[in-house]
Amino acid sequence: MSLREALRSAPMVNDIPGLRLLRVGDGWDLVRTSADIGFLALAHLRATGAAIGPVLYDGPNERLYYAVGTGTAERWGDLPVRHLSTNSWLVAPSLEQIDDWLGDWCELPDDDTLTDADALHAALRHPYDGAALEEVGR
Repeated sequence: MSLREALRSAPMVNDIPGLRLLRVGDGWDLVRTSADIGFLALAHLRATGAAIGPVLYDGPNERLYYAVGTGTAERWGDLPVRHLSTNSWLVAPSLEQIDDWLGDWCELPDDDTLTDADALHAALRHPYDGAALEEVGR
């Protein structure tokens, strides 16, 4: 089931019409990262033409969530990210909810597209690789 379909059928959070509770690990996992690194990675993915699946911006917590294939990002200890899978839940804005404070979907394809885990890993490493090159150049 695509994340978009999961959003349509997900229960509301505390009867708040704009928020849905999504069960993670059923067809897709999530990679959570800070917004500053996450937006750099998103720009890198867009610039390289990589396939991008759903990406959620969580405004209050300043985080980005990338939907990836189940089990594809389990061992990313070299990056400051959190892998969310089975037994994890995500509070997300519904399709009709648009709220600058709450956050919104940066990407939400109409199909089952997920972000390629290898491309995302490389994109998330990109700012660190650039910082290391700057250190060498000093």
